[in-house]
Amino acid sequence: MHSTLIVARMAPENADDVAKIFTEFDQTEMPGLMGTRRRELFAYRGLYFHLQDFDAADTDSEGGRERIEGAKSHPLFVDVSAKLKQFIEAYDPRTWRSPADAMATRFYHWPENG
Repeated sequence: MHSTLIVARMAPENADDVAKIFTEFDQTEMPGLMGTRRRELFAYRGLYFHLQDFDAADTDSEGGRERIEGAKSHPLFVDVSAKLKQFIEAYDPRTWRSPADAMATRFYHWPENG
């Protein structure tokens, strides 16, 4: 399993709207196209955390990375990104160019199952 964690800003009162957007998005073919296995959204004091899990094979291989990158131009991905813009702000707007600029860096992992 491979995880990504996006950190951004979100007003707490927007959590239900953002959850609704992802509920609709996750009922499309996009999670399968991207190789997404699990998505969790968190809010804390004006911060937004988007945890997404992928099978390791989906991100560790060249084909897996291409699959994720290729999904970014899909109309459903473009649409969800546009809908989220009214609710989610970059953590640091001066340096943000893409979601990759908002990804936290894992510095420790303890695997529960070995």
